[in-house]
Amino acid sequence: MSEAVSTWLQAGASPLFWPTIVLLALLAGFSIYRTAGLEGNRWVGTLTAAVFGLWLVFFWEVLVRCLDVSRVLLPAPSFVLASMADHAPKLWGDFVQTVGKAVLIGWALGCGLGFAVAVAIDRMPFLQRGLLPVASLTSAVPLVGIAPIAVMWFGFEWPSKAAVVVLMTFFPMLVSTLAGLKASGKLERELMYSYAASYTRTLVALRLPSALPHIFNALKVNATLALIGAIVAEFFGSPTSGLGFRISTEASRMNMPLVWGAIVVAAVTGSLAYALLVALERRAAFWHPSIRGTK
Repeated sequence: MSEAVSTWLQAGASPLFWPTIVLLALLAGFSIYRTAGLEGNRWVGTLTAAVFGLWLVFFWEVLVRCLDVSRVLLPAPSFVLASMADHAPKLWGDFVQTVGKAVLIGWALGCGLGFAVAVAIDRMPFLQRGLLPVASLTSAVPLVGIAPIAVMWFGFEWPSKAAVVVLMTFFPMLVSTLAGLKASGKLERELMYSYAASYTRTLVALRLPSALPHIFNALKVNATLALIGAIVAEFFGSPTSGLGFRISTEASRMNMPLVWGAIVVAAVTGSLAYALLVALERRAAFWHPSIRGTK
């Protein structure tokens, strides 16, 4: 049986190869369709994504091997996993350097500053005329332009990457929080005013809870932006570790399985961060219609 599978994997030119691939693709589409149609299970979305991912990896492995694609162009998933296993300590050090330091610290500072400035602008509307245009300017600064400057200012270690992440995550949180603070209903605000509630009391009891979906949307978007910003910033100068450093260094050596291994680590990290924030949102804003309306 194993010899037959091995022969088929090497038989990209066989007349039965492409019909078999088409049949497997139809089977994959049918299995994903049936999985997505399951009801009464909160894990249907996760299960559907897992089935889709497994089929994608399967076709990647089969097509790359059968068509004899060069490892430099696109390594098979088995080669990528083998490279990740062989260089696990190195990838772990890269993960700690990029995610554990630059991404987490930069993401927390950027989101925190954006939230604080949004509350200040909401409390003192005259600041909106001065701060908001300046804040919007930060979102227009090109990453490839600010990363080398951050390296010159803060050095080659993680603080320079964290500074880039702060710049990238500040404006999305600012805009989303401002929009969220205006999301509370007019009748509710008038009720708080009739009770002579202070600004702080109204903010904590009414406006911030109403803004939670907007704030969590910014947190989820910024989680991805922070990872991208830190990795790209490492291309312009970094110590001997980091996911961006690993990608650029190993790509110059044509060690593409390890390059893809670093990409897999970054992609899985971003997906897990997004899933964690979604779970926190469901617990923090379970009462909101946007949350209650989802399964």
